Amino acid sequence: MKDFMSLIKITVFGLSLLMFALSCKKAGEEITVSGVVTDFITGDPLSGVSVASSDGATTTTGTNGEYSIATLTEETITFTYTDYSTKVELVSVDVINVELEFTSDKKASIFASYFANVGNSSEDPIFAANSIRPTAPAMAAAPPFAGFEAAFYKGAIDPVGTPWYTDWSFYDNLINQNTTSDAFTTGTIVNVNDASMTAAGMNINWTNNNTYVLDGFVFVNDGVTLNIEAGTIIQGKPGEGSDASALVVARGGKIEAVGSASQPIIFTYEGDNGGSSASLRGQWGGLIILGKASLNSSPGESAIEGLPTSETRGLYGGTNDADNSGILKYVSIRHGGTNIGADNEINGLTLGGVGSGTTIEYVEIIGNQDDGIEWFGGTVSAKYLIAAYCADDALDYDEGYRGGNQFVIVHQDPNDADRGGEHDGGTDPETGIPFATPVFVNVTSIGVPGSRAITFRDNAGGEYHNSIFTGYSKGIDIEDLRGSQQDSYKQWVDGNLKLTNNVFHNIIDGTTGEDLFIIKN
Repeated sequence: MKDFMSLIKITVFGLSLLMFALSCKKAGEEITVSGVVTDFITGDPLSGVSVASSDGATTTTGTNGEYSIATLTEETITFTYTDYSTKVELVSVDVINVELEFTSDKKASIFASYFANVGNSSEDPIFAANSIRPTAPAMAAAPPFAGFEAAFYKGAIDPVGTPWYTDWSFYDNLINQNTTSDAFTTGTIVNVNDASMTAAGMNINWTNNNTYVLDGFVFVNDGVTLNIEAGTIIQGKPGEGSDASALVVARGGKIEAVGSASQPIIFTYEGDNGGSSASLRGQWGGLIILGKASLNSSPGESAIEGLPTSETRGLYGGTNDADNSGILKYVSIRHGGTNIGADNEINGLTLGGVGSGTTIEYVEIIGNQDDGIEWFGGTVSAKYLIAAYCADDALDYDEGYRGGNQFVIVHQDPNDADRGGEHDGGTDPETGIPFATPVFVNVTSIGVPGSRAITFRDNAGGEYHNSIFTGYSKGIDIEDLRGSQQDSYKQWVDGNLKLTNNVFHNIIDGTTGEDLFIIKN
């Protein structure tokens, strides 16, 4: 029989094994298998890879990743490198250029050195009583990043001084075991529906001598500006499905909701007179803002979740990354997240394709039935955010979101919560550009047993710096799709996914790199 040369490529997530096999066609014949083992991501040769045949032969790759091993046809060769392991059955070696995919038991030890080398640690932040202000002296952090405020500490709260959530937020009351808030109905009750908004003209003013009650989905239409005076209370009527109520700022519309520390603007449910606990959820919809900034989904605009798909004013996305949808400042959004059908719930604050010209500062979401804040694409940045006691994820992004957020509080409900952060890169396609690469700086994320701090998946990148994570069962999982060359693990390899100078304290799975970082298939 004539000998032949075959090329087999074995792809195991981040590992590529290139093997040239010289063989006879006669089964059970002695053969020599030789080739090169390289890293699939970098292309670099891998030395020290263990190569073992099931008939007992062993060898190790050299400095150039080369190996040669004598074995028999119809045997199995196992390649092992750190936590990578895969097997090749030499049954049909006469097939040229076959690409094989194998499951791997790759573990998080690849993050072991990374964890400490970039400043992550596990010390106790020692929060002050009835506060999330850290008191541990080791909280000093690296200098801030461009575009963010100078804050040489870890977490959302300055260890020195009064927390920025004091007085104006409902969160301040809750963390002090006080469920009474300042959401009392005041002045004249003004019922607002979509028809009345359309009839009100292009410049609408809501004042604090009235309480505005939303009846159904109420839109701020293209070209319209809604001005909300400091201290104004807006309430949503209860209901699900077609009876749900929410305020929606459509593409081209603006909301100018500028409260103050002494007079925050409050969104809540009809009849809230200040005595509602954080566990009261789903009483109305929420606040939805839609803009013209870019997405990474096809065809570049999408219908926002939480609204009927037949509503064309629910579309978002475009080409203007500097789009301006207005201002939210000192705004409290409470007890929302009603279901409009088929488990389609409304987030507390939904930002779809919102551009960088929009200002969002001092905004809290308390007790939402779905996510606290969700970004769908766009470039908007924000400071001083709170997502607390929500039943699903606190922070969620998708469709190529790439803004920057600083001073963010996540505080999960002990009885009902999912992830601190659920981070998706794209939907259709998952590999669409621009990639999701938002940056979060100075986050304090307080979890509960059974929950995970952050999930990166669907090709999501993203960064967390100078932050504190405590109280979770699990740390960070990063999706590595079998056979895919573009996923969240690849984003980490490419430097688009970073977690530096963070504290991971009291994580049940452990606080070392091997414990905290998990690769998910």
